[in-house]
Amino acid sequence: MPSTELKILLVEDDELFRLGLQVRLQQETNLEIVAEAEDGETAIELVNHQAVDIVLLDVGLPGIGGIEACRQIKQRFPNLPILVLTSHSQKSLIARLIEAGAQGYCLKGIAAEKLVLALRSVAAGASWWDENATKEIRSTFASQPIQLDSKLSTVANPLTQREQEILSLLANRKTNQEIAEALYITPGTVRVHVHAILHKLGVSDRHAAVMIAIQKQLIQIKD
Repeated sequence: MPSTELKILLVEDDELFRLGLQVRLQQETNLEIVAEAEDGETAIELVNHQAVDIVLLDVGLPGIGGIEACRQIKQRFPNLPILVLTSHSQKSLIARLIEAGAQGYCLKGIAAEKLVLALRSVAAGASWWDENATKEIRSTFASQPIQLDSKLSTVANPLTQREQEILSLLANRKTNQEIAEALYITPGTVRVHVHAILHKLGVSDRHAAVMIAIQKQLIQIKD
């Protein structure tokens, strides 16, 4: 049974690079670039009028830029997946992309087969982070334990106390079983809480949830 055709909005200001992507992606079965934009403003306008399944978005755009375009698109269409393409891999950029709502991140120069896999994965609801990005995300909290900051304002924090406890344990790379044992609850209950955490933070995986929580100071790294 053939898979459903994936409609892509390609946002890239480099004409030659955009043409190369278009030629390569159009060779794939069930992938179609249905719209193109050279800047963030045009991309936002297009998603308002064009039915697309995923946005392939360059970060280094003229005008408002790729990150702000990502943020505005996700505000209007929170369920529309966005896969980011960029030539940079700084930790600060990765954090900003996650906060803006991107589901994935690939470095320019990625093998075409991997880019296709990333597009299909993100469109299917998964997240896709470049290997370097994954290392950066993990290094943010892997070097030292993370604990809750008891001084956090509950008004500013969307998570319940229990969710904060579970997120803190997730940040310390605990499994559902280990969290269940630590908090004297069942693994099924942990899964329910994790689902609620991801929903409240607007992310699709645990690493992204931890990254957002650190940036928003829902949990903090302690010396």
